Amino acid sequence: MDVRPATAIVVDRTAGALPALASRTRALLPRRADLATMRRRPRRDVLAGLTVAVVALPLALGFGISSGLGAGAGITTAIVAGLLAALFGGSNLQVSGPTGAMTVVLVPIIARFGGDGVLVVGLLAGALLVGLAYAGAGRWMRYIPLPVVEGFTVGIAVIIGLQQVPAMLGIDAHGEGGVVVATLDAGLAWAAAPDPWPPLVAGGVAGAMVLAARLRPGLPVSLPAVIVVTVVVGMTGIPVATIGAIPAGLPAPSLPQVDLGVVTMLLLPATAVAALAALESLMSATVADGMRVGERHDSDRELFGQGIANLVVPVFGGIPATAAIARTAVNVRSGASSRLAAMTQSAALLVVVLVAAPMVGAIPLAALAGVLMATAIQMVEASSVAALLRSTRGDAAALVITAGATILMDLVTAVILGLVVAGAFALQQMARTARLDETELDHSDHTAEEEALFDEHIVAYRLDGPLFFGVAHTFLIDLAELTEVRVVILRMSRVATLDATGASVLADTIKRLEGRGTTVLLSGIKPEQVAVLAKLGVFGELRTDRHVFAHTPDAIAHARLHALRHGHGDATAATA
Repeated sequence: MDVRPATAIVVDRTAGALPALASRTRALLPRRADLATMRRRPRRDVLAGLTVAVVALPLALGFGISSGLGAGAGITTAIVAGLLAALFGGSNLQVSGPTGAMTVVLVPIIARFGGDGVLVVGLLAGALLVGLAYAGAGRWMRYIPLPVVEGFTVGIAVIIGLQQVPAMLGIDAHGEGGVVVATLDAGLAWAAAPDPWPPLVAGGVAGAMVLAARLRPGLPVSLPAVIVVTVVVGMTGIPVATIGAIPAGLPAPSLPQVDLGVVTMLLLPATAVAALAALESLMSATVADGMRVGERHDSDRELFGQGIANLVVPVFGGIPATAAIARTAVNVRSGASSRLAAMTQSAALLVVVLVAAPMVGAIPLAALAGVLMATAIQMVEASSVAALLRSTRGDAAALVITAGATILMDLVTAVILGLVVAGAFALQQMARTARLDETELDHSDHTAEEEALFDEHIVAYRLDGPLFFGVAHTFLIDLAELTEVRVVILRMSRVATLDATGASVLADTIKRLEGRGTTVLLSGIKPEQVAVLAKLGVFGELRTDRHVFAHTPDAIAHARLHALRHGHGDATAATA
């Protein structure tokens, strides 16, 4: 038998796969445009990076201690992961490092496999993240419903808060039964021999941060508060435990020593860590995009950057890392516009450990516990959670179940349960709206008129079918990119289903359009959908509450009046 044709086919396939792999690699690597962006406003980015470093230092130390590998591992992670994720990631504004959500996953891994086990988990998770980037998995983030994200955040905040209770009480607790057991054990131990100083130190730092957040939002007070407490403790000799010695610089690179059989056992925990890193990083990138008009991250490049960071961090003894929503928000509010800000943050932290390691080691553990307790409190947007709990039964159930499972089970299971609950309620809602009616000519169709309106810089869109978490982005992603349009009319009479995620995406779309000077009008909203739209802030993003109409002809007439006034430069158009 002549097998040469088959062999030729195999060679051709291999030859075709290699250029595709090379092309995919080029798409994931840093680009010249990234460097050009860093040259645009370097002074502003450097100042933003220094501001973030002030916030990141106590958090990195605290999360390193909470993970079980120590403060040095936390600061190493912030330096190395912050630099590499900024360089290779898909967002100009992200700041990466150790996070509370990740420490929650790492604590049981350390308890079972030790420090080297965590380092191996980081390496495996990094490889998985790089694989997800090559597979183009970043696009799946859009299918995570808002109630699941909020429930996940609430659960993480509760766990981080509980983790700090032993340190806040000055108790060295290692609750093998979980964070709840450790918290109860610490409370009982403190009650048996109460020491007032650790709670006073922790309460002072946490109180200063919470008060500053209310009076002067955006003011980074965590590090100044920690410095003041450290100086007072040192001068007065208050008997509280301190961090202790940390390395003066980065540790020498080395590979963890773990048996092959243990590596096999670590595959499942590594998958959980990779899933968490992907979820938290892409959520953080989405939040950053929403805070800056015109910013859009590349999800696959972000996964690739987090993968590279997690492949390198364990070599220096650091813990698995992910993008940090709190630090990213500080970065954006401080005026960052490029990756240079996050890279500056890493450089600043490196300088701190090089020249001030002894002073860092004198920080009281209770002070860092206060920082993390205040951070946990600030993670939860009470108004957003309350709105979701009031919106629909499905959204409320998804939020509560996700939060409860996060606290009592594990994070990946919690997200899966939240998705199942949200999907079940969404399908139930769609089934209730399905009807079979006799079709009649719809005399209210305005398609021809809509085409004519385009010459007047007016565009009317009719939204058909369900607007829920699975399709919200598909409906509205192109709408947010409209340019050279003065008025957009959203005809919503045929929206069969609307949930919190759909309403949230709609509000964000309106905000983007209005921010670019495009007026948005809504028509034909169903009475049962008004409550969801109102509670999720959709109406609040409109220029005026008079831009909601019962019928499309009324909206078209108002749009023409608005466009006419705008075209003649009449300032009253802004309030039309």
